[in-house]
Amino acid sequence: MESMHNDVTATGHAARIATVDALLPAPFPFEVNGDATVLSAQVGATGAAGLATHTELGADSPQSIWRALAEHRLEVQLAGPDPAAALDALLTRWDEHLRTLARPGDPECAAVLSRPSRDTAGTAELLRHGFAPAGVIAVRPAQRMAAPGPAATPGVCIRHATPDDLDTAVGLMLELQRYDAQFGRVTVRPGAEEVVSKELLRQLERPEPQVWIAELYGQPLGMAVLQMPDETSWIKHRVAASRVGYLSSLAVAEAARSAGVGTALAAHAHQVFDEAGADVVLLHHALANPRSTPFWYAQGYRPLWTGWQRRPAVR
Repeated sequence: MESMHNDVTATGHAARIATVDALLPAPFPFEVNGDATVLSAQVGATGAAGLATHTELGADSPQSIWRALAEHRLEVQLAGPDPAAALDALLTRWDEHLRTLARPGDPECAAVLSRPSRDTAGTAELLRHGFAPAGVIAVRPAQRMAAPGPAATPGVCIRHATPDDLDTAVGLMLELQRYDAQFGRVTVRPGAEEVVSKELLRQLERPEPQVWIAELYGQPLGMAVLQMPDETSWIKHRVAASRVGYLSSLAVAEAARSAGVGTALAAHAHQVFDEAGADVVLLHHALANPRSTPFWYAQGYRPLWTGWQRRPAVR
């Protein structure tokens, strides 16, 4: 009976999401593996189903910079006339579930869920349950026009990075992480420099590294790291598109901000993606970041998925 109820919810959820945003992929019924748990709630004619999962990382894992070490996730499906009330009931059910699993007050344990950004039903309920919108997966369709600006930024030269740029690249990435750590998505850990150095060196030693350096009057002051469409299988399921580019990071030294370096790097990245035949480009950014949020939307991006977080997961 539970399975049938969840199938009905999945079908109704898919029909509802199809009207929300044309770039959202079609959702599928939950696949329950390992210790995943399906939670459900019913409010009148509205059903809610959630797939609750749990993952843990060591503090030395490269991914640990971008999340809490223990993460409880909920994938949500809503169907019926009152999705906000059904989500409220499902979150209450999830809270009960989390209290059996998570240690209260643990800052390295987070409760996380992603919602389509334009599916705003239930936003007030998420806030009441103590969740905050922490990050966004933003999307930019190919050939999208950015805000008008100069065709080129005087004094800025963009070139392929080489292994000789490693120290510059690491410095820019660590500066970016320290700034982003203020907004809840990034946790700067003791081994961050070593993790960043290893990953950037791996990128720089590739035959055709997609790491680009921006020089302002000869000084390397900005960097962009790209993932081309044949490398993005880990995220392409989040968007209804065949060829998906991913902009891993764009960093500009504080001394060069507002000088056009970031805009020049973004324009160059989009040209590279267009030449590779990308239908869309995705990126993550911290929603509360007062620099990145207006910057990316001026470059033609818009929010596709919003990541909500409560950390600690149980207070």
